[in-house]
Amino acid sequence: MSHTHHDHDHDRPAGPGPIRLLAVRDGALSVDEVFAAVGDDAAGGTALFVGTVRDHDGGAPVTALSYSAHPGAESELRRVAEKVAADFPVRAMAAVHRVGDLRVGDLAVVVAVSCPHRAEAFEACRRLIDDLKREVPIWKHQTFADGTEEWVGACSR
Repeated sequence: MSHTHHDHDHDRPAGPGPIRLLAVRDGALSVDEVFAAVGDDAAGGTALFVGTVRDHDGGAPVTALSYSAHPGAESELRRVAEKVAADFPVRAMAAVHRVGDLRVGDLAVVVAVSCPHRAEAFEACRRLIDDLKREVPIWKHQTFADGTEEWVGACSR
């Protein structure tokens, strides 16, 4: 019996719970990886949100963009994810955010939530991305076509 219990612990190194993948990465993000991470036989609906780099902001053309993360960003991401998992019937959840230099069209963030039903999957996914944007310390540095630049704080409170 104890052997089975040990195997279960090994499957979920971060402890029990629905959070399958959380990362802040300086490499390209994969929608397939995030989608695969939240696969669950008990889930009837999976909501996936992909944030991409757009070619303008506030009407001004953007030519370059980079993201920087505070060293504590991953633990803040985990705190946000755990809160969403506690508030919704989440079967599985994943979130990855890119840092470093990105080009227009690149994936900046990919989050996914699977739940028994679609309505709660949509709602939980929306909360996850909104809270991530508001609370996880990741900043965006934009360079515009006219040469001006600006920092945009993810923590806008």
